[in-house]
Amino acid sequence: MRPRNVWQAMSAPGFLLSAWPWRAAAYLLTGAFAGAVTLVGLVVVVTVGGALSVVVVGLPLLVLTALAGLPVARMERLRLRLADRAPAPDRPRRQPTAYGPWPWLTTRLREPASWRDLGHALLFATVLWPLDALVVAAALALPLATLATPLLMATVGDGEEAKVLKQWTVTTWPTAFGAAVLGLLMLVLGAYALGLAAGARAALTRVLLGTPREAALDARVVELTRSRVRLVDAFEAERRRIERDLHDGAQQRLVALTMTLGLARLDAPPGPLADQLAKAHGEAGRALEELRELIHGIHPKVLADHGLAAAVEDAADRSTVPVDVSLELPGRLPRAVEAAAYFVVCEALANVAKHSGADRAEVTGGHRDGRLRLEIRDNGRGGAEDRARVGAAEPGAGADPDPGADVDAEARAGSGLTGLADRVSVLDGRISLSSPPGGPTLLRVEIPCEWTTEPFA
Repeated sequence: MRPRNVWQAMSAPGFLLSAWPWRAAAYLLTGAFAGAVTLVGLVVVVTVGGALSVVVVGLPLLVLTALAGLPVARMERLRLRLADRAPAPDRPRRQPTAYGPWPWLTTRLREPASWRDLGHALLFATVLWPLDALVVAAALALPLATLATPLLMATVGDGEEAKVLKQWTVTTWPTAFGAAVLGLLMLVLGAYALGLAAGARAALTRVLLGTPREAALDARVVELTRSRVRLVDAFEAERRRIERDLHDGAQQRLVALTMTLGLARLDAPPGPLADQLAKAHGEAGRALEELRELIHGIHPKVLADHGLAAAVEDAADRSTVPVDVSLELPGRLPRAVEAAAYFVVCEALANVAKHSGADRAEVTGGHRDGRLRLEIRDNGRGGAEDRARVGAAEPGAGADPDPGADVDAEARAGSGLTGLADRVSVLDGRISLSSPPGGPTLLRVEIPCEWTTEPFA
C-alpha cells in the first residue's frame, strides 16, 4: 500500500531509499524559512498597524493582526502535502451577507476560525520554526559535515589535518575516513529523526489548522441534510417519470386492448367464444381500473397540474368517509412540499376510514408566516396513540396505525407514523398527534416553505 504520510513510510521497508526522507527535510527546512518570514511579517504588521492606530484608535492594528493568520494558514496547508498526502481541508467559512470588502472584513473578524489562524501564526513565528531549524541542523547538517571530513582534509587541510565540526582535529587519513563512516551512520539516524520530527510537526499543524470537531459535525449535518433533500427531489422526479410512462404508455395500450375486446365481443356470435371474450373484456376493464389507481397513487395528475388544494379535494371525494375541505392556498408551493403534504393527507384519510370508526372528517389549513399548516380531524373513537404503541411492541401486527406522529413523542414508534414523520422531517417539518380514547383525533402538519415561481410540468 502506498504510504500516505511520513510516519507510514518509516514503518515500511525501503524508507531510506524512498523520497520521504527528502520530503521530510524539505518540509522542516521550508518551515524554518517560512517561520522566519512570518515573524518578520508580523512585526511589520504590528508596526504599521500601530502607526495607523495613532490616527484611527486601535482599529487598524486589530484588523491587520486578526487577518495576518489567513495567508499563513493557507501556506501551511499547502506545505503540509510534503509530509502528508492527505489534504488539510479549510475550516468552514461564513459567507458575507453582501458584496464588497467591508462585509467580507466584518465576517472574517467575527468568525472564530480567523482568530484560531492568528493563534497558529503567532505560535509558528515564535516557537515552531526555531524547532524546525534545530532539527534540520542536528539531523542533516551535522552528519553531512562529519561525512565530508576526508574532503575537507584533502582541500582545506592540504592532506595534513581537518577540523571536524570545529571541535576536534583529524590528522590521519584512517581517522578521517572513520569520521566519514560515523557521519554516514549519523545521516541514516538523522533520516529517521527527520521523519519523526516532520510527522509530529505535520500532525500538530493538522490539529491547529484543522476543523474543530463541533464545526466538522455541523458541516457534516448540513451536507447530510442537503443530500437527503436531493435524494427526495430525485425520488419525486422518478415518481413523476413513472407516472407519465404508465399514463401515456401502458394505460393507453390497455385502453386500446379493452376497446378491441369490446368490439370483438359485439361481433362474436353467441357461444363459448363470446363468453371468453366477455370474460377477457371484464378482466381488461378491471386491470385498467387498477392501473389508474396505481397511477393516481404514484403521483396524481391533479396534484402536478392544479396544486395541493385541488389534489386534497380529489382525495376527499374518493374517501369512503365524508370529508370537509377548507384550504387557503392562493398559489403553488414547492413540488416536494406539495407531494409530502398530499401523501400525508391521503394516508391520514385512509387510516380514518380503516381504524377510527368516524362518520365525518375535516381537512383545514393554509399558508401563514412562511409555513404550510394542515389539520386533519375526525370524530372517531380515538386511541391512535395506543394503537401506535401496540404496533411498535408487535412489529408483525398487520393493521396500520392511525395517522400522525410527534417527532419527539412515543407515538412516533408505529411504522405508519414513522413513515409520515420521516416524509415531513426531510423538509424540516413537524407532525403532531392528539388522539385521546373516545376521540376526537387531530393530526397537525407544519412544513416551512414559501411560494414558488418554479414552472410545473
